[in-house]
Amino acid sequence: MCGIVGYIGDKQAAPILIKGLKKLEYRGYDSAGVTLFRDGGLFLGKTKGRIADLEGRLQDADLTGVVGIGHTRWATHGEPSDANAHPHSNGSGTISLVHNGIIENYMELRQWLKGQGVTFRSQTDTETVVHLIDHFYEGDLLQAVQKAVKKIVGSYALAVVCSAEPDVLVAARKDSPLVLGIGQGENYIASDIPAILEFTRDIYLLEERETAKVTRDGITIYGAEDRPISREVFHVDWDVDAAEKGGYPHFMLKEIHEEPKALRDTLYPRLSEDGNTMDLKELGLTEESIRCIDKIMIVACGSASHAGYVGRHVIESLTRIPCEVDIGSEFRYRDPIIEPGTYVIVISQSGETADTIAAIREAHNKGARVAAIVNVVGSTISREADDVFYTWAGPEIAVATTKGYTTQVLAFYMIALQMGLIRGTIGEQDYIYYLDALKQVPDQVQAMIDKADEVAGYAAMYKDAKDVFYIGRGLDHALSMEGSLKLKEVSYVHSEAYAAGELKHGTIALIEEGTLVVALATQEALYEKTISNIKEVKARGARVMALVMQGHSDIAEEADHVIEIPRNLSLMAPIVAIIPLQLLGYYMAVEKGCDVDKPRNLAKSVTVE
Repeated sequence: MCGIVGYIGDKQAAPILIKGLKKLEYRGYDSAGVTLFRDGGLFLGKTKGRIADLEGRLQDADLTGVVGIGHTRWATHGEPSDANAHPHSNGSGTISLVHNGIIENYMELRQWLKGQGVTFRSQTDTETVVHLIDHFYEGDLLQAVQKAVKKIVGSYALAVVCSAEPDVLVAARKDSPLVLGIGQGENYIASDIPAILEFTRDIYLLEERETAKVTRDGITIYGAEDRPISREVFHVDWDVDAAEKGGYPHFMLKEIHEEPKALRDTLYPRLSEDGNTMDLKELGLTEESIRCIDKIMIVACGSASHAGYVGRHVIESLTRIPCEVDIGSEFRYRDPIIEPGTYVIVISQSGETADTIAAIREAHNKGARVAAIVNVVGSTISREADDVFYTWAGPEIAVATTKGYTTQVLAFYMIALQMGLIRGTIGEQDYIYYLDALKQVPDQVQAMIDKADEVAGYAAMYKDAKDVFYIGRGLDHALSMEGSLKLKEVSYVHSEAYAAGELKHGTIALIEEGTLVVALATQEALYEKTISNIKEVKARGARVMALVMQGHSDIAEEADHVIEIPRNLSLMAPIVAIIPLQLLGYYMAVEKGCDVDKPRNLAKSVTVE
């Protein structure tokens, strides 16, 4: 997630902006920049790379100025580059802004603005906003911003300056966080509290669809109807470390709470205005090439491979294309059979996973077209793949992936739906039906996050467990693998995932009195079968925690504990059902006193074989 800092007062702004941006480096970024008022105009300096690179670029510049805005960018639209870095300015350089979020209708706005004679200098969605504000500007920056944001579909946190109004910063917010820092004769804007914690502990929290006019002497907040409103001051009493985590005790928990937004950011920018179609042209596949696919091979490592197992089921269900999943570290050593009509999909959060990079090269050597589902723009995998589907999850700091995984799974649903429609394996009405179900998922994920206290109670109950078994059938089996991994990697509790029907083929010998079994039963067609497996382990003394769709209260007769997920199509269950499993792993680790964000022996990005 990108970082925003703004300052207006009587001190030199540049050092404050740079300090604030450095406090946000933990969020991840690939470029940085600042705009300062200087000599009656706006000075803009920005660069691809780190804040140190920005400081190097600015070292010979005149950085005097007591008003300014700064930004660190995590690339979504357009590769990391000087041109795509923020801030962005209008054609005359009189208005400049920084932006967090995603403008979903930017292509439509871009085309309209081009028709008005606007020339674009970047690939970003953000640049459309500054030109839109310029279009509406008639001497009042606040009003221009308020008019512009009403034309925007998507998420935004904005800090805007105008050379004609040197005593004003304007802020606006929808879906992306923004705070306003209160000082004496000076005030601040920031995307997150750590950026300004050194300077003030009194802030206003900007709410949905609100704008604000920030001057040296005060802050005025305007509601969605553009009328001034009052707001209580929030006093920050966290330490700096807690502030970086947004008040959460660990990044892992913070990132779980960010999953609804990450899912929306991945899905909604690709939806049409009426929400009944998707645009996946970024994949670079034509309708003809989709119809010519005879087999799909999914290659990934760790949690990404678990996303691949869900993807295999969804792709085969919706497209009827044969699909197989390979572990990245094994793929090139088994001399995989790749023929004309084979499409390879690789998955990586970081885009730097060594085994997955090697798999791309092996697939290319055998003549395959390769698509990548990846989170990091400009990463090695995104550059080497033929087609790229970016999951706009924002950076993950915790080693154990959460929002990275769920957005990867979401990507498979979107790809499978589009392929199924083009190949005719699902009709237009079914396509809309599935898409409507998919659009419910972010809110349903939030509903499961709201049950965190319930899951925390189970974690406290079973914190001394020596072994935990996860069982499920179909998609639930794919889900069980990721649930088991989450538990073992952060809490160090031994756990295994099994296809529920395989228990009787040897594994059930490990069940003894008090063994915890997490039984996943979200697949309606397999529900009764899974009940039978629950009975088998209960008969041997197991304690069972069952995860089911709402409406299956009867399972309480068989299970010791029941967690219900909101009702949706069984096909859509994995994204929602993984949330309590992520939370279980997290809270078990907390109960055991583990280093949740940095589990022993693990690295965030595995860049060696």
